[in-house]
Amino acid sequence: MPAAMALGLDSLLGFFSHDIGIDLGTANTLVCVRGKGIVLSEPSVVAVKKGTNEVLLDGDAVGNRAKAMLGKTPGNYEAIRPMKDGVIADFEITEAMLKYFIRRVHKRTRMISPQVVIAVPSGITAVERRAVVGAARRAGARGVFPIDEPMAAAMGVGLPVAEPVASMIVDIGGGTTEVAVISMGGIVTGESIRVAGNEFDEAIIQHMKRNFNLLIGENTAEKIKIQIGSAGPLEQELTMDVRGRDTVANLPRHTSISSEEIRKALKEPVQAIVDAIKMTLERTPPELSGDLVASGITMAGGGAMLRGIDKVLSAETGLPVRVAEDPLTAVARGTLIYLEHFDQIRPKLERSEEE
Repeated sequence: MPAAMALGLDSLLGFFSHDIGIDLGTANTLVCVRGKGIVLSEPSVVAVKKGTNEVLLDGDAVGNRAKAMLGKTPGNYEAIRPMKDGVIADFEITEAMLKYFIRRVHKRTRMISPQVVIAVPSGITAVERRAVVGAARRAGARGVFPIDEPMAAAMGVGLPVAEPVASMIVDIGGGTTEVAVISMGGIVTGESIRVAGNEFDEAIIQHMKRNFNLLIGENTAEKIKIQIGSAGPLEQELTMDVRGRDTVANLPRHTSISSEEIRKALKEPVQAIVDAIKMTLERTPPELSGDLVASGITMAGGGAMLRGIDKVLSAETGLPVRVAEDPLTAVARGTLIYLEHFDQIRPKLERSEEE
């Protein structure tokens, strides 16, 4: 089919469909629709029958309701995260989750399937990238256009990615931390490490087990991180009552925990992020390094909300650091910008993996 004819057909099909952007995260999935903004934000969790890929109760076992089941399901059910470290760990369940989310935002009554822009970690392999594209296609997408997460995040927070100046983005998600220096519409240098919000939670779980003989679950660890977690000292330290199971007596118990203790637990994963940023800065060309003295580092993703992490990064790098407004939705907003300026942006970024 001639290119002009294909473009015209795509435009016509787009008129009858709701093209969507997806931030398919390890912890959360956000979906936006062209012309409407972000319409869905739910945990990337699915409840299934144990030992099978059979999703329970259709949509009732995906997202928020499934996350509420984590660690609380009867013996024949389990709530799982089909994404791990930013990539697909279970293809069938990821496909079922995507299908549910796409159908929720793209009404069943519409006959034309949507085009989908989907954000992927910059450090994934070609095989992992094709797996994400394939899952989205099988879930009902007409065309799938992957975009690197740091580029989407930078676009979403309003950095001048097309200009001949350096912009540095640090996107701390659930499964990966994406660090990138961007100039003239491309990633000049960057790091993608599989240390992020989930590693923060796991570090808290292990710290509570090792130092307090208290076994806690993922949801409790996340609550601790949100309520009293910090990367650096606080003006007023915080405390929290934590409930779990005593690892010695195997009975329910609770204890009080301080923000200083949680800071100790988070020291190692925070340092891994600092090291990734320093490594990226070391590889940045001198002229672009000079730009960063003024523009500094912009943080996005849920991990950017950890208390004091911006001050720690600034102290370690000597650069100004700012946390973007609404950092959780930065990547999703970037996919929306890509959708809204599809014809102008698409030639400059990675093209869809066609059949």
